[in-house]
Amino acid sequence: MNNTLQHKPEEVKNEIKKVIIGKDDVIESVLMAMIAGGHIMLEDIPGVGKTTLALALSKTLSLDYKRMQFTPDAMPGDVTGFMMYNKSSEEFEYKEGAVMCNLFLADELNRTSPKTQSALLEVMEEGSVTVDGVTHPLPSPFFVIATQNPLGSAGTQKLPESQLDRFMIRLTMGYPDAQSEAIILKNENKDKSNMESLHAIMTLDEIKQMQYDASQMHVDDSLFDYISALLLAGRSSEWLRSGVSPRGGKALLRMGRAHAYISGRDYVIPEDLLAVMNMVACHRVTLSPKAKAAGRTEEEIISEITQQVKMPAIK
Repeated sequence: MNNTLQHKPEEVKNEIKKVIIGKDDVIESVLMAMIAGGHIMLEDIPGVGKTTLALALSKTLSLDYKRMQFTPDAMPGDVTGFMMYNKSSEEFEYKEGAVMCNLFLADELNRTSPKTQSALLEVMEEGSVTVDGVTHPLPSPFFVIATQNPLGSAGTQKLPESQLDRFMIRLTMGYPDAQSEAIILKNENKDKSNMESLHAIMTLDEIKQMQYDASQMHVDDSLFDYISALLLAGRSSEWLRSGVSPRGGKALLRMGRAHAYISGRDYVIPEDLLAVMNMVACHRVTLSPKAKAAGRTEEEIISEITQQVKMPAIK
């Protein structure tokens, strides 16, 4: 492991805290997902800082950043790019779409049509786009941060399960506490200057190295069995119509490794997995009719499952 990089996430977090007040846990979770090489869903009401967080990340991590507002009239070609005829060369040329960057912010993803939403499926899974049969690789590293308004808000529609499953974690920023909101109001005139003053803490090569180091974290064999037991318990629960997919199990493992990395260890323990379980699992499960009738939430059920499955003893 490259120990010289392990302090970097804390430096990045401290830099982002200049513009995101009182949300240290959210910043840390997003950084873990990036170390794990995954995509992030931010689900919340407008105005709580989701876009500001994405922009701050792009600045502190030296990421080429693009943002697309997903409105009902957005087209798949806006995302992936399209072929355009060049009169001078008499050939069709590929014109890049919004995803040709390191950090793509899909703003209000659940406001656009399913056809446009589906344009992100290959992007998020394969790291490439295919236009007219020709595949174009995306820059590396590549992350999607998507925001969505709570279901039921005007003009929203539910994302399909296949798309939600491609997000490594789902987070809710929530309202700031009273003290943090007072600081936000006090700094209202400084917001733009604070954003412009953010410094790049990491390079793209350092991000890639950090991702590699995290992927090499030692995982005891008993932890693979533990993850399998957690997934099985969810799939057989009377409170869930569908449980976490195998892709979700891989996401749990990768997030567990990332949590161990930022904790300063080179091995994973059960507590690493439990620390990230809710953010990895809750958007991947579907409540049963019985759970809906009882007013249960995904968070409650996942927490119960983790309490029911015995943790292995790591020596």
